[in-house]
Amino acid sequence: MTIAPRGFTLIELLVALFITAILFAMGYGAINQAVNHRGAIEDQQARLLVVQTTMRVLSQDFGQLAPRPIRDPVGDTWQPALIAKGASQGQAQDQALVTFTRTGWANPAGIQRPALQRVAYVFDKDKLRRDYWPVLDATLANKITHRDLLTNVKSVAFRYMDSSRQWVEQWPPQNVPVNPSDPGSTLRTNPMAVEVTIELQDWGKIVRVFEAPQ
Repeated sequence: MTIAPRGFTLIELLVALFITAILFAMGYGAINQAVNHRGAIEDQQARLLVVQTTMRVLSQDFGQLAPRPIRDPVGDTWQPALIAKGASQGQAQDQALVTFTRTGWANPAGIQRPALQRVAYVFDKDKLRRDYWPVLDATLANKITHRDLLTNVKSVAFRYMDSSRQWVEQWPPQNVPVNPSDPGSTLRTNPMAVEVTIELQDWGKIVRVFEAPQ
């Protein structure tokens, strides 16, 4: 006796389609979640690279401080090799937190200029910015070059270790005695170390200490 082949019923097909749809939905959710996680990880990696680059620039700058005062832009007085105002809170926006002379200014094009460079760090709204002048003893006519280092910044604060190993927020320190035989020595005095505290909107506080050359 021959048995006729039996097909699937409509209910069985509907159940199979329902199970397949559930499996596809689960697979799509897993893939979509993996793609979203990958995008978030890439964003975090990019943010980390920016923070690391900022810290490397700060380390290079403060690791090459030079005791070289500069002429005032008007030209009638001298400014200290390093001059600092302290924390960013309570200050006007777009004001330099610290300005200093550093050595080791790279010159790959072989331009006729010194290796010394005048640099300033500025807290502008939510950005940490690095400025520098094309010449050391700049005038009001010299154009400043700006470079945004870090965004989403809540606050920036610098502290400086003096010769007595005490931390101060302003430089030159107010209690430094003037040498009668060399009144300009205070203009050439650099700190022993520089501490920077950066508070980010997404990562919180980052504190680094950089040793300064003596």
